[in-house]
Amino acid sequence: MNKCIFKLSLSDEKVAQAHILGDWVMGNIMPVFTEVKHELHKLDCVQLNVNGQQLGRWDSRLVLFLFELSAYCKDQNIELNMADLPAAALGLLKQASAFPVRESGQKVKLESSFLAQLGQKTLEFYKQTQTMLTFVGEVYFSSLRLFRGKACFRQRDLWLIMQDCGPKALPIVTLISLLVGLILAFVGAMQLKIFGAQIYVANLVGLGMAREMGAMMTAIIMAGRTGAAFASQLGSMQVNEEIDALKTLGISPVDFLVLPRMLALIFMLPLLCLYADLMGILGGLVVCVTMLDITVVEYIIQTKSALDLDDFLTGLIKSCVFGVLVALSGCLSGMQCGRSSSSVGDAATAAVVAGIVSIVVADAVLTVVYEIIDF
Repeated sequence: MNKCIFKLSLSDEKVAQAHILGDWVMGNIMPVFTEVKHELHKLDCVQLNVNGQQLGRWDSRLVLFLFELSAYCKDQNIELNMADLPAAALGLLKQASAFPVRESGQKVKLESSFLAQLGQKTLEFYKQTQTMLTFVGEVYFSSLRLFRGKACFRQRDLWLIMQDCGPKALPIVTLISLLVGLILAFVGAMQLKIFGAQIYVANLVGLGMAREMGAMMTAIIMAGRTGAAFASQLGSMQVNEEIDALKTLGISPVDFLVLPRMLALIFMLPLLCLYADLMGILGGLVVCVTMLDITVVEYIIQTKSALDLDDFLTGLIKSCVFGVLVALSGCLSGMQCGRSSSSVGDAATAAVVAGIVSIVVADAVLTVVYEIIDF
């Protein structure tokens, strides 16, 4: 294996000479640049002339070495003369020096004042609000076209989405609802057992699941499962320019893509909510039978006396509202997706966050409204 030779010498005062010899190609041993910098520092020169008359074959390794040498001489204010080197190598070096070296893969963020950041956040919030209201308006007009029988979407897509949102979500809804019922019953039993009122655990679990936890937990599950899926699907279509193709063909993307997804969640979420109520009550039954010595018949009779249709109706109304919010959050994030693969992941994350936040806010508002109208 041959060596790539780089000789340094001091010819005149403050003027150094460098000779490049041998073949500077892949496989040969390159000089260590830290040692070259150390020798240049000892020479304490103000000018460096590079002689390449005895240079043999060369490739990009020579250009890389010259690039590092040029950067070092620029930092040390050393005048560098490389006129004797091959013109092709100098041309490549010029092209390499034309672009600054990025020291890190992250963008450098310039610090700005508090007022500038506040103004920027305000403008971003205004744009996001405007975009959201525009999207909600498009969905509203699309719903009007649906009632007039003029909405353009395939019924087969609606049935497939309903299957994905409904039957395929039963396992996770079953697991979470059972655990929620178990937790409610266990927490209630710890307190009611002190007063000998264990039987009222059935009231706690039944009312909690029917009016609140059944609808909310089902909606949160669907936000993480289906809302993210909607955002990923529409985001992938945005990356592949399929949504642009629909617009070019004169087909409304809201009618064709958003409307069937929203209808599927509106139809399926109330059914899943009822199923979640049943599973939660069943979870409470397990705790009462195993820990509180309450029979199955006593639990069922107490639950039946504590609940009426209005309690289930409050949960069903909430579940319909939650279905609309989950669908809108997922579809809006997907439609706003950028053109890169990373944007699809960001859209899915934004859909889940927006869906859960909107569910909690809507649940609080509906609870206050129910209290005002005594429902």
